[in-house]
Amino acid sequence: MTTPVEDEPVETLDDLAARAAAGDQRALDSLLRRIRPAVLRRCGAMLLYRVDAEEACQDVLLQVARAVGSFEGRSAFTTWLHVVVANCVRDTYRALRRRADEAAPAEVLAQRPDPRTTSVVAGARIDLLDAIERLEQHNADLAAAFVLRDIADLEYADIAERLAIPVSTARFRIHEARKFVRLRLTDSAPR
Repeated sequence: MTTPVEDEPVETLDDLAARAAAGDQRALDSLLRRIRPAVLRRCGAMLLYRVDAEEACQDVLLQVARAVGSFEGRSAFTTWLHVVVANCVRDTYRALRRRADEAAPAEVLAQRPDPRTTSVVAGARIDLLDAIERLEQHNADLAAAFVLRDIADLEYADIAERLAIPVSTARFRIHEARKFVRLRLTDSAPR
């Protein structure tokens, strides 16, 4: 009886990303296959419908494939990926809102059920995305810090590095952004 051959050690995402950034197409293919389930879960956590989450997921994978060469390895690949996911989810949400506003006449919009009344979770997601969009219009620096911390779940030091600001400034921006978002969310809450 033969003994099973041990599998080769599995490469970390950081190793795959470094090889992909250097131009290794096989590493890029492997990286995209490995991150897809987690990216889809994260997109699904923010977007209301699975088809929208899948669209955002495809956008993330495409963005990773195009921009992996800019990954320098100064932070973990997952940190870089969280930023890409957060940006693609926001972009997908904006595109969906724009398409809905352009495609549907006012009377059709009036007949469409309000997701805020059909699902507490769906309504909360929509309200949060609306609040983030308002925050971005109000102050893009606050919005960037908020998304990196509360959506992408990065540490303060990683946020400071990514935004090229001191950690204390990152903490302040996140604090101010949370106040802004909290106010918008309480304004939109049913009374």
